[in-house]
Amino acid sequence: MRLSTATDQVTPGDWQLSPYSIVRGCVYTPKLTWISSEGARRPKAQWNVISSCKGVSFHTHPAVFNVSQHFTLHLRLLLQEASPPPSDFLLLEMKRRTCYAFLLAIWFSGYRADPPAPHLIFIMADDQGYGDVGYHGSDIRTPVLDGLAAEGVKLENYYVQPICSPSRSQLMTGRYQIHTGLQHSIIRPRQPLCLPPDVPTLPERLSEAGYATHMVGKWHLGFCRPGCSPTARGFRSFLGTLTGSGDHFSYQSCDNAEACGFDLHDGDTPAWDMAGNYSTLLYIDRVKQILRSHNSSTPLFLYLSLQAAHTPLQAPDHFLELYPSQSNRIRRHYAAMLSCLDHGVGQVVDQLKASGLYENSVVIYSSDNGGQPLSGGSNWPLRGGKGTYWEGGIRAVGFVHSPLLKVKGVVSKALIHVSDWFPTLLSLAGAPESHRGLDGHDVWGAISEGLPSPRTEILFNIDPVSRKPGEPYDKALVLNGFGIWDTAVRAAIRAGDWKLLTGNVGDGDWTPPRANADGPERWQGLEKRRNEVGKSVWLFNVSSDPYERCDMARARPEIVKHLLNRLAEYNRTAVVPRNPPDDPMADPELHGGVWGPWLGLEGQDGDEVGRKSRATRVKQCKLCKLKALFKKVRLRLQKNAVFF
Repeated sequence: MRLSTATDQVTPGDWQLSPYSIVRGCVYTPKLTWISSEGARRPKAQWNVISSCKGVSFHTHPAVFNVSQHFTLHLRLLLQEASPPPSDFLLLEMKRRTCYAFLLAIWFSGYRADPPAPHLIFIMADDQGYGDVGYHGSDIRTPVLDGLAAEGVKLENYYVQPICSPSRSQLMTGRYQIHTGLQHSIIRPRQPLCLPPDVPTLPERLSEAGYATHMVGKWHLGFCRPGCSPTARGFRSFLGTLTGSGDHFSYQSCDNAEACGFDLHDGDTPAWDMAGNYSTLLYIDRVKQILRSHNSSTPLFLYLSLQAAHTPLQAPDHFLELYPSQSNRIRRHYAAMLSCLDHGVGQVVDQLKASGLYENSVVIYSSDNGGQPLSGGSNWPLRGGKGTYWEGGIRAVGFVHSPLLKVKGVVSKALIHVSDWFPTLLSLAGAPESHRGLDGHDVWGAISEGLPSPRTEILFNIDPVSRKPGEPYDKALVLNGFGIWDTAVRAAIRAGDWKLLTGNVGDGDWTPPRANADGPERWQGLEKRRNEVGKSVWLFNVSSDPYERCDMARARPEIVKHLLNRLAEYNRTAVVPRNPPDDPMADPELHGGVWGPWLGLEGQDGDEVGRKSRATRVKQCKLCKLKALFKKVRLRLQKNAVFF
C-alpha cells in the first residue's frame, strides 16, 4: 500500500491551506460540513475524490468517504467547545488531524485491492459433435458437462474450425489461418511445418503475466524443430501427444500407414513407461497432480486437450458397459469415450475445489470441430460434419463455468469464435493484448454480463490451395463471382445473420441419429444434398435458417456481392499458404521409433558427423516404402479390433 502527501502535485504553500492525500493513485481532499441535529450544529467530515482512481476500491467504498468513529473522536475533542463554528485556525487544525486520522484508518483497516488474476482452465474435446452432449438432447450420458453448463453460460452461437490444427492454432494465436500461413488442412506428422515462431502464443503471453502454464493432451501444431514443441512455445510442462491421433492405450501413431511410431511425451522425453494407460484417464490423473501441487497464490493456466472422442474408437470396458442397449458398436464406443471424458472433467472440477482454486477459476469447455458421422459422431440437426464449412462442421459445443461470472445459468447467443479466447483470457489475466495483429475479440463482457458481442463477423477460411488445377475461371469468377471473387476457391464467411460459402466446402448431408443404426436400416433417413453441376456459391441466413436448408444465393445477390467483397478484402491481408511436402526424414524409424523433431537438431548443421549421419539415414529411408506395404497389411488386419 502506498501512502504519501502529494508534494509533487501541490506546493508547500498549498499544503498549508488544503491538505491532500494519495492512496494508490487516488487523490483525496477533506471536506467539513455542519449539520443541524436536535437543535445543535455538529461537524461532519468527508473525503472527496478529486482525481481519477485506477485499480483501487475500499471496504467502505462510497466515492465520498464518511469519517469513521476512530477520527470522529478527534473532531469532537477539537470542537467540543466550538459553538458557533470554529475560527479559521481551528478549522485548519481540524482538517490536518482529519487527514492524518483518515490515512491511519486506511492503513489499519486495509483496502480491497484488485482481485487476484483468475486460474484459467481450458478443456478441449476432440471431434465431439454438436448433438453429442446431454443438454442438446443426446443419447450419450454427459451429466457433468450438463451440470457445469447449466450453472454457467452455454455458448449457443459459438464457432470453431472444421478440423483439428486450424482450431488449435487460432486458440493459441488469436489469428485467422490466413494470417499464420496455415490455410490448408491440418499439420501432418511428417510435414516440416509448425506455428510461426514470430507469432506469440497464449501461454507465452500468460507466462509473461506471471502465470504458471501447463499443457496436458494433444498438441497437433507441428513439431519438426525443437522450437515448435509445447515447452518451447510457452508451456512450463507438457504431457501428451505431438501428432493428431494415435492408439489410446499404446500411443502408436501412424501417418497414412506409411510411417508409424510412439507418440507420448513427458516434456521433451518419450514417456515409454506410461504406455498401456488409457489416454483420457492418464491425462486427467496428470491434471489432478498439477492442481494438487499448485500454489494458489500463483495464477494458473491449464490447457487440457483431450484426444477423446477422436479415432481410433477405444474406451475402458466399464464405460462401454454404460451402453448395453446400443446396437451400433461404433456409436457405442464413441459414446463410451465421451462418458469417460465427462467423468474426467468432473474429477478436474472436484480437484479444483479440493485444492482451493475453484472460487477464483474460469473453466472453459470447447470441442475443436464438429463430429464425424462415419465415426459415431452426430451434429443433428445441423448440416454436414467434421471437415466441412457447413454448420455441423464448425458450430461447437461450448460453455463457460465460473464463480466469477456475473450472470449464470443462461444461454448466450453472442457471436463468438475460437480465436476470441486469446484476447479474452489475456484480459482476464490483467494483461490485455493490443488488438493490432489479432483477429480475436475480448468477449468476456458478452459471456459474463450478457453485453453485446464485439464480434459481428467471422472469416472461417480462405484456402487457395484447395482450388482444383485447370478449373476454368470464366464461370467461377465472372459468372458466379460477379467478377469480384473466384468462387472455385474454398472459402466461408459469416457477417451478421448471413453466411456465404464458395468452392468445395465439403459434404453437406443431414445425418439424423437413427442413421447410426446397424443392419439393413443403416443410413435410412439420410438426406443427401443435391446441387446442380457447376454451383460454387451458397448463401444462408443462419439466424432464421440454422440448418441451412434454404439457399438464398439467387434471391439475395446484393448480399452475395457484399460478402464476396469482404472475402476479397480479407484475402489482401493473407500471407502465402505454407504447405510443404512431407519429409521422409521425419519417419520415426530413423529416430528410435519415436515421433519427434527431426530438423535443427544438434549435429545437423554442417559438421562432418552430422552430414554422415544424415547420409546414412537417407539410405535407410529407401526401405520406408517397402516397410509401409507391410504396415498397411498389418493395419487392415487390426481394423476388426480397433474401430476407425
